[in-house]
Amino acid sequence: MECDFLFVKMRSPPPIFRGFLSSLYLIPSTSMIVPNTSCTISRSLLLSVRFRSSSCAALKIVETKHSSTDSAFYDIANPPLLPHDGLKEIPRRLNGADWPNSNSSSNMFGGHVRSRKGRNFDTLGNGQIGNLERMKRLKRYSEMLRDCALNWSLHEGKAIHGQVSKNGIDPDLHLWVSLINFYGKCRSLNSARQVLDEMPERDVVSWTALIAGFVAEGCSSDVINSFCEMQREGIRPNEFTFATGLKACSMCLDLEFGKQIHAEVIKCRAFSDIYVGSALVDLYAKCGEIEYADKVFFFMPEHNAVSWNALLNGYAQTGDGEEVLKLFCRMKNSEMKFSEFTLSTVIKGIANSGNLKAGQVVHSMAIKIGCELDEFISCSLVDMYSKCGLADDALKVFMSIKNPDIVAWSAMISCLDQQGQKQEAAELFCLMRHTGLRPNQFTLASLVSTASDLGDLRYCESIHACVYKYGFDSENLVSNALIAMYMKIGSVHDGYRVFNAMSQWDVVSWNALLSGFHDNDTCDQGPIIFNQMLKGFKPNMYTFISILRSCSSLMNIGFGKQVHAHIIKDSLAGDGFIGTALIDMYAKCRSLEDAEVIFNRLKERDIFTWTVIIAAYAQSNQGEKAVQCFSKMQKEGVKPNEFTLASCLRGCSGIASLENGRQLHSLAIKADKALETFRIMLDEGAVPDGVTFIGILSACSHMGLIEEGKKHFNSMSEDYGITPSIEHYACMVDIFGRAGKFNEVESFIDRDEAKSRCLDLEYCSWGL
Repeated sequence: MECDFLFVKMRSPPPIFRGFLSSLYLIPSTSMIVPNTSCTISRSLLLSVRFRSSSCAALKIVETKHSSTDSAFYDIANPPLLPHDGLKEIPRRLNGADWPNSNSSSNMFGGHVRSRKGRNFDTLGNGQIGNLERMKRLKRYSEMLRDCALNWSLHEGKAIHGQVSKNGIDPDLHLWVSLINFYGKCRSLNSARQVLDEMPERDVVSWTALIAGFVAEGCSSDVINSFCEMQREGIRPNEFTFATGLKACSMCLDLEFGKQIHAEVIKCRAFSDIYVGSALVDLYAKCGEIEYADKVFFFMPEHNAVSWNALLNGYAQTGDGEEVLKLFCRMKNSEMKFSEFTLSTVIKGIANSGNLKAGQVVHSMAIKIGCELDEFISCSLVDMYSKCGLADDALKVFMSIKNPDIVAWSAMISCLDQQGQKQEAAELFCLMRHTGLRPNQFTLASLVSTASDLGDLRYCESIHACVYKYGFDSENLVSNALIAMYMKIGSVHDGYRVFNAMSQWDVVSWNALLSGFHDNDTCDQGPIIFNQMLKGFKPNMYTFISILRSCSSLMNIGFGKQVHAHIIKDSLAGDGFIGTALIDMYAKCRSLEDAEVIFNRLKERDIFTWTVIIAAYAQSNQGEKAVQCFSKMQKEGVKPNEFTLASCLRGCSGIASLENGRQLHSLAIKADKALETFRIMLDEGAVPDGVTFIGILSACSHMGLIEEGKKHFNSMSEDYGITPSIEHYACMVDIFGRAGKFNEVESFIDRDEAKSRCLDLEYCSWGL
């Protein structure tokens, strides 16, 4: 049957009637008229409908005297309608089904729920509709829950769930999963778990929906627990379950459980799935097992961008830039389309290896495909140029970004800080604040490092106030940097105050605190702090280096040997940095034999290790051993720095070795480090001798430093009581002669006639 209008009267607040009619009409009305009335009937609905001819419901339609033949009147409050004045009852039966009695009407129209799009849905119980209609209704519920999940409409989805429960509707499996998925997407994981517990029968899809929700929220432990519980129920995971579980293991770096899932993958023959394979590659790469990741990648039947990127990222994290480049070339040859993330990862790997040329090639590729301004690529380029020592190029990349975000600002500030451009880093931070951007913890950590190197206490305190202002004082990264800052500028009390204010310490916190107890005034606190740390934390390389420096200042060989025992116990005795610190500690404690033993056991010895042992010999008045050690260092191909030369020159002074001294000064002159070496010698308290001044005067001659040479020549006799020798006079003649100051040569000679006979040869060499 058809009628243009259906007039509905209700005495209670309007129930959802449109959903009920949706099974009856073919063309739903686009509008609903709800006029208010002053009679006992509170609301009215005027709906334009066309009924389905095959409807399974029965409706008693009553014609009124004032209505047209195309209109019908129905009073929901009194079904079925009784005859009354002005009305003539016309029963209509559709499909032979009776209209439900009044007792069931409340079940049918008792709820009121609106979907997000304003749709009204019916609340018919299972007993009133056929299986086909029931399936359609359940499907409609699932679709509405899906919409709520996509839009994170938790309140509306809960209302739908409440209506389902209120009316005793028995959900099918699809609706159960839709509910779990909805709660998971809306971050209401307790409700999702409760829905799973209410299910009469749980399958792999429902468990996977819950696990996916936990993964989305980063609840790795809940994922692992749910995965185990699912297996205890005898439910076999599918490919999506495996991939989701492996992702959780990657997030929490749980390699052990990841390997168990890998075994299950092999057992269930799910390894051929590309998503499972990619998840395995990502797991092993993030856990540092790059060889396993490479093997899994090799045995995968096919690869996608995710698997390529996962392996690239793994090699980038290990700092193997060469392997990153090889893998990227293989990816290009396979015609796999790479993304901005791929290029960013490749640049990150190149940055760790310091391969500037390769980095510039990848940069040109990014420009070619038009993604050089991508946030991740730009930040990676800034980092790469920074690590390659090209702060200017990093700044150019940064300035090319139209609207740099906080990540880009932080990367640039960190770059300037690492390159020693502290003032520029501080100015860039001020510029960032003028743009209105809020700094993050990484920005502030870099800025704190900058402040510590600037050494201005007031500026350091202003940065500390900035940390409080933005609420990052509880972040360990920033707090640790603040402790190190105060310790570096000598404000030990302030550093200790920051340490005590921290809610939770880590090893870095203790190391930062220990770094302030090296000097003679505070070094006695170093062993006390170290023992406190051992009660709850395991020391690392930096811890041992700091405490060994305290032992060196204290000259406490007893405690130093205890620390050495800890180092051996932790299998760190072969580390070059710790070995150097041990050599210095034993040398300062006048136990040179122990220092020699440590030195000879080291497999790799860098310039710092050689410098420490040479300085130890020089300080112990064993100049010959210092010279021998220096010669051995040169044979091994290690180039000396100014500190090495200064220590060795001090050893030559002790044994009055003129020839060795000249050789060392020659090296210093070639390296343009003679004057710097001399300054370091004086800072260390070494007393220069005649050999030392020969080298200094020779350096002044080669560098054209006339006034500097005259100052050192006069200082030799006035400050150190050294009588100038023939070699010293010859050096002065050479200084004046190279500069063309022949008049000064004559006045210099006239000043001391006793030496004139020694200078004839020098006159001849300049044609005088």
